[in-house]
Amino acid sequence: MTEAFLEISGFTVAYGENIIMHDVGFSVNKEDVFIIMGGSGCGKSTLLSVLTGLKEPVEGTEMFAGKPFWGKGATKSDRDALMRRAGILYQGGALWSSMTLAENVALPLEQYTNLSAAEIKDVVALKLDLVGLGGFQNYYPAEISGGMKKRAGLARALALDPEIVFFDEPSAGLDPISSKNLDDLILQIKENLHTTIVMVTHELPSIFAIGTNSIYLDAASKTVIAQGNPKELLQNPPNETLKHFLTRGEK
Repeated sequence: MTEAFLEISGFTVAYGENIIMHDVGFSVNKEDVFIIMGGSGCGKSTLLSVLTGLKEPVEGTEMFAGKPFWGKGATKSDRDALMRRAGILYQGGALWSSMTLAENVALPLEQYTNLSAAEIKDVVALKLDLVGLGGFQNYYPAEISGGMKKRAGLARALALDPEIVFFDEPSAGLDPISSKNLDDLILQIKENLHTTIVMVTHELPSIFAIGTNSIYLDAASKTVIAQGNPKELLQNPPNETLKHFLTRGEK
């Protein structure tokens, strides 16, 4: 039996009078690698902002681990508390350039825990080891590669031992080998830490390599037009739009 970690129903999202998406609903089960996919301009990253509390939907509800996140009964303090059970890896890593990798990873621990400085140092070393950056504690973001920045950002996202991690285009700007290595790392984290993953991406290798469930956001209709395991959707696409996306127009 699977258990839903996120349950979204009836999302309408807009910027002013411009509707970005409407009637969006789906469930993310525990330990899913859930892919939010779609073409440019469909609102993938905007949807991620709503799911993580950065943008409010015009209407709709979101249940986060069985508790209201958006909708009736949900408050900002509730969302703040629930998001401490989550981690986010932003597209560029979003590391503070003036801080070392260790200082970046330590930041959420300093803000949200009562750990001592020595305990934080130990946790930081553990998280950097987990993403393959052991020994790089004192490096600054400018001194490491793009792939290493993503890994450092992931170490920070994992600092508070989140139950769910959100990724915004994690492979953006990476070469194919670095992208595959990051995919492998995401799978290891999911399997070893039993973490639920929600990922925005349009990268087909990543979608097929690690996705266990997905939705396809359609820019034309401004809603979800397909949902399911990406490999199964490829074998039996429910519409031509999705087929074109998953095959990149191949005959």
